[in-house]
Amino acid sequence: MNRWKCVCAYDGTAFSGWQSQRTKDSIQDTLEARLEAVLKVHTRIHGSGRTDAGVHAAGQVFHFDAEWKHGPAKLAAALKFRLEKTIQIISVRPVPSTFHARFSAKGKVYTYNLYLGDADPFTRPFSWSVMRPLDIAAMKVAAAILVGRHDFKAFSAFNGAEIGDPEGTTRHLRRLDVRVQGKRVRIIAEGDGFLYRMVRSLAGALVSVGEGRLTPADIKSILASHHRTARVQTAPPQGLFLTKVTYR
Repeated sequence: MNRWKCVCAYDGTAFSGWQSQRTKDSIQDTLEARLEAVLKVHTRIHGSGRTDAGVHAAGQVFHFDAEWKHGPAKLAAALKFRLEKTIQIISVRPVPSTFHARFSAKGKVYTYNLYLGDADPFTRPFSWSVMRPLDIAAMKVAAAILVGRHDFKAFSAFNGAEIGDPEGTTRHLRRLDVRVQGKRVRIIAEGDGFLYRMVRSLAGALVSVGEGRLTPADIKSILASHHRTARVQTAPPQGLFLTKVTYR
């Protein structure tokens, strides 16, 4: 029995999210169905974390245990065969039994895509079209305030500490960059971990700053309050990508 580490990408538009659902329309369900077809036995996969309905990934990681004697290249080819076209298997390789896609992770990188104005039909499914002008300089000032080790409860949809997580709602946000290229704006968040809807809350708050509905000082005050407020909007899911999961 070997442990296999897989990296995949997916367009989350038509899925109910990463985590298995009774309706069997999640990314996990789809991958497990394909694995069962290949291995002839139901095999549970374990992801690095969940993504919500409509959220995408360029570098999601999962692992599973299975007997397979034909090498990683043939396993990757078998998984790709007849897999949904909106899911891509990027790599498959054997790893030690101590590896865990979630618990071995040391950090994650997310990207949130904005488009200034009315995006075309090829951009709209993967970005948030913002119709008002944005003060990018103010957004960068606010982003700098959020970088560091903080209690991010005010920027999540989480009501308490995770069961068994000694860090509770405290996370180390290593960087929060706002990058502009023409009408496209990318918010890049890298940290040791993220709370439920934290990145979408950070993106929504930064857009509010850009639109003038919040100030950088408001962001600092909200962060210090440790209390979720309606002033922090949650950005829509289609602009969010899990870009990379980092390990040692």
